[in-house]
Amino acid sequence: MHLFAFLPGIGPQELLLLALLGVLLFGRRLPELGRSLGKTVVEVKKGLRGIEDEVSEPSSSRQSVEPEPIKAPQRVTPSSTPKFDDSPAPSSAPPKM
Repeated sequence: MHLFAFLPGIGPQELLLLALLGVLLFGRRLPELGRSLGKTVVEVKKGLRGIEDEVSEPSSSRQSVEPEPIKAPQRVTPSSTPKFDDSPAPSSAPPKM
C-alpha cells in the first residue's frame, strides 16, 4: 500500500512543488498550523477511544436512566384565561411606514 495512494497522479516532483507552495503561502504560520493539526488529531483519538470504551463496556455496568413519569394535562379554568378585545384600537393618525 502506497502512502499517497489517494493521489494516483502525483509523483515526487509534484509533492516537492506542493511543499514549496505550502511554505511560500503559510511560511510564518506553519508552526501554528502544525500545532493546531496535532491538537486536532489528539482530540479525535480521545473521542474514538471514548467511543471504543463505551462499546466494549458491558451493558450491565451502565447506569440505567429512569424516564420521568408522564403527567396528565392540567385543566385550565375559565377565570385564568386571558381576555382579548376584538375591537380595533382607535387611531386618528395613519400608520407610520
